[in-house]
Amino acid sequence: MTDWHDAVARARAYAPFLARALDRLPAFAEMLEAGRIDEALTAAQAAGGGTDNLGVALRRERLALSLSLAIGDLAGGLSLAQVIGALSTFADRALDSAITAAIRRRVPDAEPAGFSAIALGKHGAGELNYSSDIDPILLYDPERLPRRDRDDPGEAAQHVARGVLDLLSTMTDEGYVFRVDLRLRPNSEITPLAISFDAAITHYESSALAWERAAYIRARACGGDMAAGQAFLDTIRPFVWRRSLDFGAIAEIGRLTTRIRDHYAGGQAVGPGYDLKRGRGGIREVEFFAQTHQLVHGGRNPALRLRGTRDSLDALAQTGIIAADDAEALGQSYDRLRTIEHRLQMVDDRQTHALPTDRQALDNVARLDGMPDGAALVAELAAISETVGRRYDALIEAYAPTGAVAVQARPLTLELGALGFAEPETLAERIEGWENGQYRALRSAEARGAFSRLRGQLLKALAEAPDPERALLRWEQLLGGLPSAINVFRLLEARPGLLAVVMRVLAHAPVLAEALARRSDLLDTLIDRSAFDLPGSVRAIAETLGRCESGDDYQRVLDVVRRKVGELRFALGVQLIEGQHDPLDVAAALSRVAEAAIEVLAHAAAEEFALTHGTVPESRLVILGLGRLGGGSLTHASDLDLVFLFSGDHAHESDGRRPLGGTLYYNRLAQRVIAALSVPTAAGALYDVDTRLRPSGTQGPVAVSLESFERYQREDAWTWEHMALCRARPLYGSAQDRADLAAIIGNVLRRPRDPEKLREDVLSMRAEMAKHKPPKGPLDVKLARGGLVDLEFMVHYLQLREGVAIDPQLGDAVRGLGAAGWLPTNLGSAHDLLARLLVVVRLVAPDGGFPPLASRAIVATACGLPDWDGLLAAILEARRAIAAAWRDAFAETLEIEA
Repeated sequence: MTDWHDAVARARAYAPFLARALDRLPAFAEMLEAGRIDEALTAAQAAGGGTDNLGVALRRERLALSLSLAIGDLAGGLSLAQVIGALSTFADRALDSAITAAIRRRVPDAEPAGFSAIALGKHGAGELNYSSDIDPILLYDPERLPRRDRDDPGEAAQHVARGVLDLLSTMTDEGYVFRVDLRLRPNSEITPLAISFDAAITHYESSALAWERAAYIRARACGGDMAAGQAFLDTIRPFVWRRSLDFGAIAEIGRLTTRIRDHYAGGQAVGPGYDLKRGRGGIREVEFFAQTHQLVHGGRNPALRLRGTRDSLDALAQTGIIAADDAEALGQSYDRLRTIEHRLQMVDDRQTHALPTDRQALDNVARLDGMPDGAALVAELAAISETVGRRYDALIEAYAPTGAVAVQARPLTLELGALGFAEPETLAERIEGWENGQYRALRSAEARGAFSRLRGQLLKALAEAPDPERALLRWEQLLGGLPSAINVFRLLEARPGLLAVVMRVLAHAPVLAEALARRSDLLDTLIDRSAFDLPGSVRAIAETLGRCESGDDYQRVLDVVRRKVGELRFALGVQLIEGQHDPLDVAAALSRVAEAAIEVLAHAAAEEFALTHGTVPESRLVILGLGRLGGGSLTHASDLDLVFLFSGDHAHESDGRRPLGGTLYYNRLAQRVIAALSVPTAAGALYDVDTRLRPSGTQGPVAVSLESFERYQREDAWTWEHMALCRARPLYGSAQDRADLAAIIGNVLRRPRDPEKLREDVLSMRAEMAKHKPPKGPLDVKLARGGLVDLEFMVHYLQLREGVAIDPQLGDAVRGLGAAGWLPTNLGSAHDLLARLLVVVRLVAPDGGFPPLASRAIVATACGLPDWDGLLAAILEARRAIAAAWRDAFAETLEIEA
């Protein structure tokens, strides 16, 4: 309930600064006691009128604003967000005015070009407290800063900086505007008050400390040359938001917290003298909680790059990085701590954060807030401190454990022997070789120190791996591929559970192990709890892949998509190894990832192409997926079977500065899309693209019109090309173009055929394939007789013969034909078993041979069988079921070897 009269009474009784302000500004006292807060805030902005002295005007405005906000706050008429927002907005205006005035003192009428203020801390976040310092960094461009002819640019910049300090910070009869603290600038002990943009960039790119990176989470341009300030922040963005996790920086935050708690030991315990800002469970720990998670995840998720503490907590909860209950508890605690902090500062307009040690003074603060006495305030703060402190303690222990020490208690040989390793002496020599310069990643003292702390956990995880020797070899391959291993070691040290996952990946999945050796930052993807969730829809994945920064060029888009697709594919592979999801669901997810990549990159390529060649009027690119992509079920080894088409009249010409005819336009654009999907960049490779299923195969153009495609399929296509169409699905293009293409395909597949000619063609093609593409090994259930290729040929034969169950998803087509009576109903389960097996063995045994003994349980479990022998029996049964159906469909017997 809003009680303006009571708020003014409490201000007069318990806050000497506010009492003096009420006496000094009687017109404001009248407005506020009447509850006319909007009128008071408007009047505060004009309180500096009537004088040409900027310093006086700002001081008068500040007093009127401080009084109005304080009474509005005490009365409940203004929220905390409104109070801190108004204070921050005034700080921006004051700083900007001071910069302009300081420049014009020496160069009259000059614009504030080439001199910028960057707000940090609570000012940067728009969260200034009631009696706060501001901590700007002042930067200048020596080429653009207005100055007298005889002034050196550096000297001119210092004149401006000193002028700003004088205007804002000097205490006069009118008070002060803001205390300005410039100590957050780079190397503040030895650098001038204002430094050049280039010097600042060099510092942040080469020698900045971890706390500086955290400080820039909340940075923004706030005064002077705003465009130059924003350009500076854009330049150092990679310093702040790193793609790879920097656990060294996070550990430094943990150490900083410990130092703060030690330094302010007297203010840690809740009671008289408790420090609301630096004490355990205080304001800074809520801010550090949010910023630590932002440092970990913000480089990969731009949605987390927020300045406000409450906004950041909410975003972290929305992305599932922290629990919603934690975000709510910390947010409410933060608001209450900030409110009590304001009460402390309203008393005497001092930047204090500590509860008074004097009992009467403590009671006065509590009563200013509307509480009965200091004891009630302390009790409330004790509960808040525990709520915050408990969560922050857990965070720091998770990311920067203080108890981790190097295993040095006994010789390495004895340690290895105790862990059960065979030939511990030989293994000890190998491990000592790692640390003696064998690997570049371990040649620095810092890397060796990080490894020594990890070594005990690593050896234990290796010993517990299903195949320790295999895991050890791949660990060495990983070390050999790393330019630097410090972050990897720190990450694994901080996450022992992740180390066990890595060992299982190294032991079981050579495909994932090779990917990890190429990109150690793939481990970062496993930090989020969402790493073991299946990705969402194609649209949702495309939004993630296409989330680039403003101003990113085409090459940057290619790199971002490659990096994010690699992360998604790696995470899906780990999910398979860990048994988190059905392999069929993983296969569908891999297909959605590929479809999203096609959507994003085709759009980016088309936009880039149009910059030079324009667009073809009333015509659009269309992309058709076939094979496993068309069927929505990829493995980690799948390539992309694509056909490029276009709608509209091929005779039309594009409208760009370098126009092209329609057919040439789309053939070149298709080549651009193929390159976007397949050519390796600095971020690595993406997919292999196969366009041989296009009309006329390799002899035909890469892209043809929908009209030509329809005519070719109707008049010239071979039976095998229509079989391929059975697994075709439009993936890219306008809704109308995709619908038109789907209608063309449907008409082609449902047209009447000569059953005997169709049978002869199918059998001839399968015999030719069996002759030239034999199975690669005993688990090549794709090419083995009675395997997935035989099932697919049989399904397509029946689809074309009967014109029913036309579905690109093979499993659904099998079930559709079973429901129609054309296939046995048990073939659906046979398909599912072999399809699951194919997805898993592409990771575990990519050569088609039997996986190592230790990996066989993973394969069996993924396929829903209790053990390896049961899996082999089930595979044989499925192949025999397919062979029986083949015999019924074609009157031909398949030889199935047990």
